[in-house]
Amino acid sequence: MKILVTDDMKGWRDFNSTVMYELFGENIIVDTAESALEGYNKVLENNNEPYDIILTDLQMEEDYAPKLAGEWLVEQIKTLSNYYKTKIVMISASYNIRHIADNLGVECIPKSAARVSLEAYKQVLL
Repeated sequence: MKILVTDDMKGWRDFNSTVMYELFGENIIVDTAESALEGYNKVLENNNEPYDIILTDLQMEEDYAPKLAGEWLVEQIKTLSNYYKTKIVMISASYNIRHIADNLGVECIPKSAARVSLEAYKQVLL
């Protein structure tokens, strides 16, 4: 299983990576990206063997205004036919994360829930 974790905060990249190992064991590959653009480049590099799960923050670099970086990233991934089976989860402290995720057709976890419970991850990933 291949997983991509995209977040501009190292603490959240590390936290989400640790959670993935806790949920799926040590025999997974977890790549990380510090920005939506870096995440998108990793998605393209792995297009022939796509990621199974992509976790992304919503608010990162501000290059995609009026869209948020994570929103832009998900839209780009959704155009790639090899990624139609990939589970995409947006993780954000933004008040409107559920609305944005629903509009994009992906799952979401509020950071307030992600911080305190593995259950939030289990509900969307297992």
